[in-house]
Amino acid sequence: MSPKLRRILVPGLFALVGLVVLLGLGTWQIERKLWKEALIATLSERLTAPPEPLPPAASWPSLDRSEHEFRRVAFRAEFLPGKTPQQRDRETRLFTSGSALREDVKAPGYFVFAPARLADGRLVVVDRGYVQNERPTADTPLVERPEGPQEIVGVIRWPEEPGLFANDYSRYDDLWFVRDPAAMAQRNGWGAVAPFYIVQEAPVPTGGVPRPGGLTIKLRNDHLQYALTWYGLALVLLAVFAFWARGRLKEK
Repeated sequence: MSPKLRRILVPGLFALVGLVVLLGLGTWQIERKLWKEALIATLSERLTAPPEPLPPAASWPSLDRSEHEFRRVAFRAEFLPGKTPQQRDRETRLFTSGSALREDVKAPGYFVFAPARLADGRLVVVDRGYVQNERPTADTPLVERPEGPQEIVGVIRWPEEPGLFANDYSRYDDLWFVRDPAAMAQRNGWGAVAPFYIVQEAPVPTGGVPRPGGLTIKLRNDHLQYALTWYGLALVLLAVFAFWARGRLKEK
């Protein structure tokens, strides 16, 4: 190997590694783009499909989140009556500053979560809808509970994972910040509930409070832009190294 080639060998190896990394990142973003487009299409199809029957309770432990979340369902259930004069145990509230999945929820407020009993006696937690309230507290009056069996149409959702540093519940305000139906049920003494919860679309309560509504999927899909950025950096690296190597090879 000539002395000139030896002078660019080590920098060339570093440039090659950088080029492979940049091309790999660009290709990964293209794969993410295809995955995101397929996910958007799947979720959009589920949210616009006719409602299906609620999965039977025997299948709940084996339900696959990727297969069942965001599917629309229809079922008959009755909301539990309260056990106390204030009936605090029949609903709980989840704070929201606005929803990315509800176009009609743009202001601070809360979602009303309540247990509903199916015909077989099993319980499903239902997100009954949104109530606008700048500062809900433990003294915020409860919303009216419908009596008797209800024909509920809604969307299956899975619980959220509590954050490492975020508070999932405020005892002082009796307010939740994480959608966790099992934890809600345990705290309020509802009993065993389904491993998922239902975002109610219908029926709309008399007076419109709480306000149910359909979900809208709006996922960001900037992966093509990111891919072009990584590929562009790879091209710049290649051009810069070629220019530098050419100069080094011409040196006497």
